[in-house]
Amino acid sequence: MDDLAGRIAVITGGGTGMGRELARQLAAEGCHVAMCDVSSAAMAETQRLCAADGLPQGLRVTAHVADVSDEAQILRFRDEMARQHDTDRIHLLFNNAGIGGGGSLFDSTREQWERTFNICWGGVYYATRAFLPLLRNADKGHIVNTSSVNGFWASVGPSVPHTAYCAAKFAVKGFTEALITDLRLHAPHIKCSVVMPGHIGTSIVANSGRLHSGSESGALTARQIEQARAQIARNGGDPAGLSDDDIRRIVAERARRFLEDAPTTAAEAARIILDGVKADRWRILVGKDALVIDTMVRRAPEEAYEPEFFQQLAQETGWRVGR
Repeated sequence: MDDLAGRIAVITGGGTGMGRELARQLAAEGCHVAMCDVSSAAMAETQRLCAADGLPQGLRVTAHVADVSDEAQILRFRDEMARQHDTDRIHLLFNNAGIGGGGSLFDSTREQWERTFNICWGGVYYATRAFLPLLRNADKGHIVNTSSVNGFWASVGPSVPHTAYCAAKFAVKGFTEALITDLRLHAPHIKCSVVMPGHIGTSIVANSGRLHSGSESGALTARQIEQARAQIARNGGDPAGLSDDDIRRIVAERARRFLEDAPTTAAEAARIILDGVKADRWRILVGKDALVIDTMVRRAPEEAYEPEFFQQLAQETGWRVGR
């Protein structure tokens, strides 16, 4: 699908990050876009940026509030999209929505763990189920599922538990690979790709904090402050002398660094993804760090979770613990 003009794309998590940049780049190529997100304000900004880029005459970029972990909301999103775009088909489905958190079975609450897993994996499953009939109605279709380097390497360092996100991203990768055969047998005009980004400059850290706190402002809960203190201690720091406000500043700085100091921007990531889709590549690694990690894990899988492995990885990619 190398010509996107006149096609219709659905994007989950279109309010920020890679979802926003996918919307902008798709619209710039003349592709209609329907996006969902939990934040109407964030999607309004995406729409504003698309308009500022200069939309072709008659192009639709619609926004729909939906939590992808809730199947009923995904189905409502699908039906709203079909009405507003006056269509019974789509050509591209970008299952992009995701959050972090719920890293530990010990330190995280069950609610935090399942919230992360249900968005990162459940959102992919529900949206694929919901939009598959519309993809089948098109002459060509492509499902693009965002996994992560954490879909083949379940770690971000030896002192950072990361279980919910990694489990979900492994599920997304396996699901997409299994879809290759399922689609070939039942809907050969639909292709699929699994996207595995490294460290991309997005607001996922800040957004995850807001979702887990239940506060639009992102104000940390007492439990989140406690968890941040535990993480500082695991990283070799001493949180004893830090006030709650100190912890809040540290967490905010971590989110800022993740966004601003990333080796790959969200716009660059979106371009790599779209280039991969146009080339019909089922496996799309995003960022030089993703390429390095893929090579290292393949070369020495039995060593992938040893501290020495991460030290070498950090040296080659520029990553750091608690990045």
